Parts: sequence; structure tokens; C-alpha cells
Amino acid sequence: MRSRRIVMSILTFVLASVLVLAGCSKNNSGSSNATNSTPNTGNSGSEGSSGNSGGSSDSKLEKWGLDENLRFKETRKITVEIYDRGNDGGTPPEDNFYTDYIKEGMLRDHNVEVEFVPVPRWTEGEVINNLLAANQAPDISVTYSYPTIQTYANMGGVLDLAPYLEEAKDILPDLWDLLTDTNIYWDQDPKTGTIWALEARLAVLNRINTFVREDWLKKLNMEAPTNLEEFENMLKAFRDNAALLLGDQADKMIPFAISFDVGWRADHLTTSFVPDDITDKDLFVYGFDDRKFLLPNYKEAIRVLNKWYHEGLIWKDFSLYPAGDPTEDNLMKAGYVGAFIHNWDYPYRNGEDSIHASLQRMVGPDAAFVAIETFPNDAGIYRKFLSPPIDRKIFFPATNKEPIASLLYLNWISKFENRLFLQFGEEGVTHEKMPDGSYKALAATGEKIMNSPNNIDYTITVNGLDLGDPDLTVKSIANGYAGVDKRYIEIAHRITTNEGRVGKNVNVGEIKAENGVGQALKEKRDTVLNKAIVAPVSEFDKVYDSGFEDYLRSGGQAIIDERKAKWEEFYGDKTMLD
Repeated sequence: MRSRRIVMSILTFVLASVLVLAGCSKNNSGSSNATNSTPNTGNSGSEGSSGNSGGSSDSKLEKWGLDENLRFKETRKITVEIYDRGNDGGTPPEDNFYTDYIKEGMLRDHNVEVEFVPVPRWTEGEVINNLLAANQAPDISVTYSYPTIQTYANMGGVLDLAPYLEEAKDILPDLWDLLTDTNIYWDQDPKTGTIWALEARLAVLNRINTFVREDWLKKLNMEAPTNLEEFENMLKAFRDNAALLLGDQADKMIPFAISFDVGWRADHLTTSFVPDDITDKDLFVYGFDDRKFLLPNYKEAIRVLNKWYHEGLIWKDFSLYPAGDPTEDNLMKAGYVGAFIHNWDYPYRNGEDSIHASLQRMVGPDAAFVAIETFPNDAGIYRKFLSPPIDRKIFFPATNKEPIASLLYLNWISKFENRLFLQFGEEGVTHEKMPDGSYKALAATGEKIMNSPNNIDYTITVNGLDLGDPDLTVKSIANGYAGVDKRYIEIAHRITTNEGRVGKNVNVGEIKAENGVGQALKEKRDTVLNKAIVAPVSEFDKVYDSGFEDYLRSGGQAIIDERKAKWEEFYGDKTMLD
């Protein structure tokens, strides 16, 4: 695969790209400033809603080489990034039944040839950096890292989408209906008007859940824990009753499993330590790390994990395995794990290969993980910090010579009937229609298997189901787990957003201190959390504090200072947003 053939180092690419990009013309705005923020309603993008800024509709179509049916008179070609998840038993992500559906549709409807470029999912930030530096990024690129986009935008390596969106709005109705002004203008700079990326829509805000072995609770005659003390007592009960729960495999008992990504995998615990009255200002100033590493009292949550680790309640090898490694999942599937925190539906994903299905095959029909609410904060609230309604960032590198064709691609995959097919596939093969009108996914094999849940890697403008009817959407989500009792999905769906606090967009422009330091800070954060958990109890403060200070010296403090200054520039003394 193309992404796997990249062997030059990031540094070499960056040095080479500076020379190449230096000759790139700046985008139409004449400025390299940008942000990941929402514009005012009177911005230039909104003013283009009439679609007349570039002249009459016919003249625009003629300029772009389109006929009245929005087909290019001469075939155009574009490349599109697609995540490669390395799935065993999956299909090549760049060449399968669903890519053929898209390719055939784009060629038929717009006379555009599409080539998919695979990028490894679990190292996508590093790889897209490499591709951008080498001027080889796909015409339509995707990343979760906005600072990566910002860094290359500042070097002239990313197209400013604002003028294209303004002029082409009237030929992109499906894109606008799906994303709305909120997501389309989310990243528009409030001063310069530049738009370096579109924010995909996060259709469902479901994020994280805490799971426990329901059958173990029953076997020990225990109720589901409702607070930290009860949760800890439950873990101790699992540990102390390993022989009862696991028989001759008692030595394999893991009361609580986490991974090297402690920030994600301890989220509900760490969130419960954050004061409930934290302001929007402090969430903005200190919340730039997506694991909330800098929020108040975070350290005390990690102290709890340190205690648990030394009491034999946490998987000893949690820090040894990288993202995508199956070791921990296999331990869950084998029935050795009592509790964990992870993606809201994690045990139920992947059909017959799911943790749920595997556990029931290995242990028995009653073995199952169930979601619980167990970590109240200082106000007695089961708070969850939920994402704003944004997801992946879609951008066009400066090497993209077909921005209109690329926008038509985004419009095509946003069209309801097209994304519905991509999310559910063929009736009778990958889904069935239920009497109540909802959809039920069917486990598929062979060429029609989906490499990602509901093909989210192809529906890049939306993550999550959206059937146009909230009730049908929820029912379809619950239907979407083959072999899983709907009760588990309904519980998980209800808990994951209960008492949630949805992230707000702070419109302050570019935070320059964030550029180019994201990956380094992420690695430092993971390192300090891993070391702090395994440190001797007497050394915990020393290890945590020294790692935290190194994080601040390595760019964290500069980001805090700039965010604070930006907030005060735009919002003055306000601490909460409307």
C-alpha cells in the first residue's frame, strides 16, 4: 500500500517540503492565519449563501467545466484518503464492494474518477504529516489532528476552502444539509475568514462507558457499584474470589483493565475528580489535551490507579502494548477481565469476533459486560465531558488541482441515499428492515463485509447513524449488534451521554503555540501517566510532578498562556459562554 511504502523520515520530508512549499502561492485570503473555531453569523462564508458571488449559475458551471447536470464535460480524477485498520478477514480498504459503489456513482453522476489512498488508522497523524511534507497527500485528506492542518496551512500547503464554498454552495445542497453552517464554518478564522478544514458531523455524541462483568456480580451476589468506594470494593471482590470466578485459571484474574492510553481508558474516573463548577474559560484554557490531562484534580484520579495497581487490581502489563494490539481484547474475550472503561459500545462491536460473542462462546451464555454509572463528581453528578458535534477534519492539500470535483465528492457521499447505503449496505445481505421501520445490521463476510462500524471510514462527512428520524435512529443503533441482546445496547446508549456536558466552540482564531507540538505532548502525557501508575506509592508525587512539569516546559504552558490571552481578547472577563 502506498502509505506503507513511505520510508523517509518526517524530518527529511519537512525540510524538503519547506523548499517546495515556499514557492506555493498563498490562498485567496492572502493570510496564513486560521483557527478551529466558529465564525460570526455575518461572515463572508454565510454571505455567499446566494451562490451568486461568482456570477450567474450558467457562467459558473461553464467556468468549472460542468454541464447543467453537474457532470464534468471532461473526466476529472481525484484521490481520497481511506483509513486502513489492518482488519484480519477484512477487505482491502482501497478496493472493495463499497469503494466500487462510490467510484461508479461518482463517475456516473459527475464524471469523476476516484482513487482511494490507504492510511494506517492508528498512526494516521504521523502518516498524514509525512504525506503532506512530501506533497503526496490525497486530494481529499482526513485527520483528527487540526494542528497538523494548521501547521501546513501556515506554510501554504493547504487550500483555503472559504472562496470555493462561497461560490459553489448552490451545487452542494446535500453537504450543507448534513453539516449545516455550524460544521462548515466551525474552523473559519474570525479575523481572516480562512477555512482550512470542514468538520465532519458527529451524529451521535456517545463516547465512553464503564463496563463490568454482569455474571460475576450475580455470582458474588453483588449489586452494580454506584460510587468509587463501591467500585473499588467490587474490584477487590473479583481479586479475592478469583478461584470461584476463574477456577484453575485464577492466576489470570484481571479485576480492572486499562491500556497505555490511560487518559482515554480511565476517562469516567478522571472526569469524576474534576470540580463540577469548572468554567467554560478553564475548560478552554486547560482542556486542549483531548484526554483532559490538565484539568484540576486529574492527578488525584491517577493516584487512585496507582493504589489499585499496587493492590493487584489492575492488569500488570497494561503499558506494554501499542494501539491496535489485540492482547488486551483477547484477555477480555477469554473471560479474565472484570471491568474496564472504553468506547461506549466496545464489548459489542465486530459481530462474531466481538468481545461479547467471544466471551459467551468461551465462558457461557450468561457471560457479558454491562455498562454502569459508578463515578459521581463532587456535586453527585455522573458527569461526562462530551464532544461538540464535530469529528474528523476534512481538508484539501495545496496539491489538490480539482477542488470543485472534490467538493462534489463530499456532497455525493453526504446525499442521504448514498450514505444510507454505505452505512447499511444491501438489504438481506448486510441489513434487514424491521417492522417498525428501523434497520438491523446483519453479520457479513466476504466482499461485502464492512471494515469499520457502519463504514464510517467511507462516510467521512458524518460519524454515526442519522436516519432523519431520531426514534428510528436509536432503534437502529440498538439493532446494529448481531447476537447481542438489545438490553445491553440500550443501557450503554442511555448511560454514555447521561448528565453530559457538551463541548462548546470558542471562537478566538489560531493558537500558534499548538502548532507542531501535538504528537510530542501526547507522547509525554502517555509516558507520565504510565510511569505514575506503576511508580512506588511513595514515589508517586515525584514521578507525576516531574513528568507534568516536563509537559508544561515542552509546550504545554505556552499553549495555556496563549489560550488564556486569546480568551480575554475576545471574551474579556466572561467565564461562561451562552
